[in-house]
Amino acid sequence: MPPGAPPADPGVPAPPAGPGVAPPFAAPPTEGGRSRLWLALGVGALAVLLCCGGGGAAIIGLAVSNVQAVGEQGRAVTDDYYQALVAREWSKAYDRLCDDARRRESRSDFAQRAATEPQISGYRVGQVDTASLTVPVDVTLAGGRREAQTVTLAPDRQTGGMEVCGVR
Repeated sequence: MPPGAPPADPGVPAPPAGPGVAPPFAAPPTEGGRSRLWLALGVGALAVLLCCGGGGAAIIGLAVSNVQAVGEQGRAVTDDYYQALVAREWSKAYDRLCDDARRRESRSDFAQRAATEPQISGYRVGQVDTASLTVPVDVTLAGGRREAQTVTLAPDRQTGGMEVCGVR
């Protein structure tokens, strides 16, 4: 303190330094600061979009392909079942049945019942209803009579494929 100056009040800040004094910190750069910020935010948003959006798209794609696979397998097993009935290959038709249907009826009982029912001379398999796992089938019986049948499907617990679990 210079001689004759009043004593400094501890609550009053010191006056600013004069010209030529170095500031206590370097001034932050301002050139390009905003463009770098927006670039960083854009890259971050793109990363989030790819992670979340890509995962969501993968889940949707998996669900769609699963529905298509169930439809294709359902039509194929129904077609195989009816082909065997038309060809009177009862054992082959029985092999397309689900475990529950096999427990309800033995192979020989199935063959005996199928041989006594009106014979199928033709059929047309419709689209699988993936919600109820049913398939409509237009059947032509021997003699030309037509009837609509509905096949109930069930997934095989061991293979994951579809099986015929009933016809009404």
